[in-house]
Amino acid sequence: MKNVIIIMAIALSLNAMAQTKKVTKYPKSDVQYAEFTKLTSEAEKHRATHMVSLENFIKHSKVRDVIVLDTRSKKMYDMKHVKGAVHLNFSDFTSTKLAEVIPSKNTKILIYCNNNLDKDEKYFARKMAPLALNIPTFINLYGYGYKNVYELDRLVPTHNSPLEFEGSAVQNKKR
Repeated sequence: MKNVIIIMAIALSLNAMAQTKKVTKYPKSDVQYAEFTKLTSEAEKHRATHMVSLENFIKHSKVRDVIVLDTRSKKMYDMKHVKGAVHLNFSDFTSTKLAEVIPSKNTKILIYCNNNLDKDEKYFARKMAPLALNIPTFINLYGYGYKNVYELDRLVPTHNSPLEFEGSAVQNKKR
């Protein structure tokens, strides 16, 4: 009986200590879904006038100070990308990192993704159409204040392509 009373006393003491333990309150996360959907709707209207043909994509990509941006993984970019493209992984988008890669918010930016390049699943694995990387890339660039963004509007073959590619997986042709 004496042991039961001691165990009960210990249990009550532990229970009292647990109840007086201060509970840490954390603020809500910094995620605003409603604001994202509002931004998406605004970006969608802007995007409608910022789609670019293959011919214009190629022409503009050769203009000085125009950036071709590849936001796929660094590994895939290093293996194969559109010639002259610069890399910033989509998951690394912040104001600071974007400013390091894109000198001005007025800079013309051309974007493409896996869903623009056909018949090369190894380096340009196709995504479900509504989840193509161009969509969040465009929305995020727009949201960060980059409004001079143009998206390739074609599905382009990678073999015998009008686009040139470079990277560790691309065989250099002797000219």
